Amino acid sequence: MQLNSNNKKIIYNGEDIVNVLKEIEYILISLHDMGSYYADGINAKRDEYEKETTAFIDNSLVCNRLAGIRKKLSEKMDLSVGEDDMDDLERACQDIDYWSRPGDSSDRSWVL
Repeated sequence: MQLNSNNKKIIYNGEDIVNVLKEIEYILISLHDMGSYYADGINAKRDEYEKETTAFIDNSLVCNRLAGIRKKLSEKMDLSVGEDDMDDLERACQDIDYWSRPGDSSDRSWVL
């Protein structure tokens, strides 16, 4: 994908990056700890694990946290619309297969 030249190098404030990483760390470690807690089968059954995971996502406002991360990372980007009537982020995300029905998932990663 060809990026707008203004988006090839972006500089962030270190404090902003630390706060983004703290949000990611909270979500990642909490989900890992939940998985570990329920993995041995002694602590609970699968339905209890699923209930706890859903409650964590809802009560810890995980979607809001992720939206905040997206906002912080994209706020320095030049989101000018190109000849295709899309900005760089729209263009980059256009082929993502989002969840649409029960059972959908993806093992595709863009960072790893």
